[in-house]
Amino acid sequence: MAEPRKHEKYDALIDSCHSLAPVRTAVAHPCDESSLSGALEAAKAGIIKPLLVGPEARIRRLAASLGLDLGELRLVNAPHSHAAAETAVGIVRAGEADALMKGSLHTDELIAEVVRKDTGVRTGRRISHVFIMDVPTYRKPLFITDAAINIFPTLEDKVDIVQNAIDLAHALKIDAPKVAILSAVETVTSRIPSTIDAAALCKMADRGQITGALLDGPLAFDSAISQEAAAVKHIKSVVAGDADILLVPDLEAGNMLAKELSFLAGADAAGIVLGARVPIILTSRADNVRTRMASCAVAALYAHARRVAAVEIGKLAS
Repeated sequence: MAEPRKHEKYDALIDSCHSLAPVRTAVAHPCDESSLSGALEAAKAGIIKPLLVGPEARIRRLAASLGLDLGELRLVNAPHSHAAAETAVGIVRAGEADALMKGSLHTDELIAEVVRKDTGVRTGRRISHVFIMDVPTYRKPLFITDAAINIFPTLEDKVDIVQNAIDLAHALKIDAPKVAILSAVETVTSRIPSTIDAAALCKMADRGQITGALLDGPLAFDSAISQEAAAVKHIKSVVAGDADILLVPDLEAGNMLAKELSFLAGADAAGIVLGARVPIILTSRADNVRTRMASCAVAALYAHARRVAAVEIGKLAS
């Protein structure tokens, strides 16, 4: 069998946006090279239509120093990063943008504005992060959640975290994603609380409290992604060895797993935050152009899927 071509999964995501209209995206404080060039690259590719929010003079100076053409892009002046976050979220709240993108400000600063009760854009669903990993040695995109927002999620938190990831998978045309709920072992034991959560989540899926996916757990990482490992352990499961989504026990485990795949397996890690009114694109200064583009593409596909779903609901209501 031919070796998988590196980046082919991200290339497919980016290509799938070419037939869609660019998504209006409020970019909060794009005041360094990676955040500004990333937004402009995604705009050039027709994935997003950025609205730049931050110190206007500073952004224009930065663009000029990098040889970047802002063209007719709209800029909204905000004096500093906190004001940029507040203004960008306000633009989303007013319905003037369908996605939010982090610039050169701290993630906590942006998310704090997103979840504000009076002026934010939170929903009844808990906010969570999903890495969409392009792992050269794995045959399909691998979702890891949550590795950036929820530190020690409760069982109830995990219900929202996994449902957010399932909804994202649906937007990316994965109709019945396979969710592996990770722990250190495959047996349920009170000595490892994550195994109890895994068993409960599987039963909640059986009862319709989690929908749209096949769940199994607890599963160790090797059993989740390797059919050989699952066979050796005599695990009979449609999920084992073929997972689309990995639900990790906590942020520490997820963060280490994602970075291990990135630095030891040559994986790229696009990421977005879900659970708000719009998808939130989180990029890192360490991200390459393809990863930033993939993050924008995932958010764009999700935003379009939400819009289509809203139209269908409207038709049914009328």
